[in-house]
Amino acid sequence: MNILLAVDGSPYTKKMLAYLAAHDEMLGASHTYTALTVQAQLPPRARAALGKDVVEQYYQEEGEKVLASVGKFLTRHGVNARTMVKVGAAGEVIAKVAQSGKFDLVVMGTHGHGALGKLVMGSVSTQVLAKCEVPVLLVR
Repeated sequence: MNILLAVDGSPYTKKMLAYLAAHDEMLGASHTYTALTVQAQLPPRARAALGKDVVEQYYQEEGEKVLASVGKFLTRHGVNARTMVKVGAAGEVIAKVAQSGKFDLVVMGTHGHGALGKLVMGSVSTQVLAKCEVPVLLVR
């Protein structure tokens, strides 16, 4: 199975990784993994003031900070995962990568807000569920 791990470095990512570790059928050499983190795009004025190279380096460095701890966790569990840093609206980007990358499953942590919280604040997991044709496993 080709599995996309959507990670953001939050405690919810750690819970998702712990869930994978506790379920042998989810974490093992029989699957391929890609860890994806999505960086929010800087405001246009900031991008213009900083310049393209500085902005791209910023996105990459911030993404690598998130992916470093995920990579260590996966390596400890004998998993060699690809990593990917993207920029944009997280829900849309995750759904697009899941579909274009021909993934079989998306696994992500969720804050577990109730319906009212999702309505008011929005939710990356809600966006992924709405836009993604790939099965999504939410770990709360």
